[in-house]
Amino acid sequence: MSRFMNSLSGRFLVLTVIFVMIAEILIFVPSVARFRVEYLQERLELSQLASLSLLATPNDMVATDLERELLENAEVLNIVLRRDAMRELILSDDMPVPVSETYDLRDAHPLVLIQDALKTMVRTGDDARVIRVIGLPVKGGGVMIEVTLKEAPLRAAMIAYGLNILWLSLVISVITAFLLFLAVRRFMVKPIARVVGHMTSYRDDPEDQRRIISPRSSVTEVRTAEVALADLQHQLTQSLRQKERLATLGGAVSRISHDLRNMLTTAQLLADRLERSEDPAVKRTTPKLLSSLDRAINLCERTLAFGKAEEPEPEIRTHRLRAIVQDVMESNRLREEGANVDLVCDVAPEIEVSADSEQLFRVLNNLVRNARQAIAATHKPGEIRVSAQNTPMGCEIILRDTGPGLPPKALEHIFQPFKGGARRGGTGLGLAIAAELIRGHGGALELQETSVEGTVFRITLPGQRPVAA
Repeated sequence: MSRFMNSLSGRFLVLTVIFVMIAEILIFVPSVARFRVEYLQERLELSQLASLSLLATPNDMVATDLERELLENAEVLNIVLRRDAMRELILSDDMPVPVSETYDLRDAHPLVLIQDALKTMVRTGDDARVIRVIGLPVKGGGVMIEVTLKEAPLRAAMIAYGLNILWLSLVISVITAFLLFLAVRRFMVKPIARVVGHMTSYRDDPEDQRRIISPRSSVTEVRTAEVALADLQHQLTQSLRQKERLATLGGAVSRISHDLRNMLTTAQLLADRLERSEDPAVKRTTPKLLSSLDRAINLCERTLAFGKAEEPEPEIRTHRLRAIVQDVMESNRLREEGANVDLVCDVAPEIEVSADSEQLFRVLNNLVRNARQAIAATHKPGEIRVSAQNTPMGCEIILRDTGPGLPPKALEHIFQPFKGGARRGGTGLGLAIAAELIRGHGGALELQETSVEGTVFRITLPGQRPVAA
């Protein structure tokens, strides 16, 4: 029983009964007051008919037995009918009775009638109480009629009427509540239970496409909820499948990184021998080659050591930003693609930045490489410029290119993996990883503007930390 009362159907059933009863009570009070007025008005009409019998008698007098019978039929004790200013017809049992209260029905306010009715119903302990009632005769039978009668029969009739109203209200409440209960179960409880059932089933196996809810409710609000739930389930299922593919890819990358590290180590040993060469061109390029090999080996080792998709915590130190940017520029100048792209480092020598130099190099290198490839695809000369300035909050790095701009499709999910690829065949991982690395520094990577005239990315990093490089 308690489970039913805690359910939506049970609570709605109880509330319906309560609300219907409240409505019936609001109807009951004026109804009882109206019944009391009609009861008294009926006594006045019967009394008027009884008093008019005096007109058929000499001297307006009737026998005592007939007078008593007329009073009993009218259920009153005394009758006074004023026909005009000079003439009154009176029927009385000749027994003086003290009148407890007088009620004038000729011009009574509805609130007064309701108050009098409630007083009559709650009054107890005086069955011999007599009241006087004054009203207007019907059909022009006089100017005023006045009767006295016992209040006990009136109160009994009002209580009987009230009980009838109460039972009728209970029956109406039960029938109404039952019909509403059926309607609520049909249009609300069952659709909601269906949604809950689909949610529970989907929770057990969220990768099963068959467990996704199919919106079919005829109730607008519930159907809206079903549509939203279906969209959420589709997105979650796709996300779980994508994460599963990423996990598989991560395992493959770990295995490849292991073999690649061994290959790069061998290449590093061979490059060390090149460093002893007397050829000026070899001496000039060998340090860059060794630096690139060191970064590649370090990345492979971190991938193997970390063993998951998240990046390691950055090792924050203070660095000269210009040196990192120039290193990025030199690394990109050695590539054949984008040979017609002018790489400009517009960073002042005194600007310092608190960052992990390797991670910041990866971020800048990714942005420069993307810009260089975009410009090369146009087969026109272009420029990539990196500038920076100190701000009250830290350091702001601006990377500006004169490429064709990003396509609208790439803008929708620009920093999301596998969704924000700007070129055909791109995975979108580069910008996603770059944004994650900058967030790890407490900063932000954002696209400031893009158009056919070029693209601008902005990197904001927090202030310097007092840790020397």
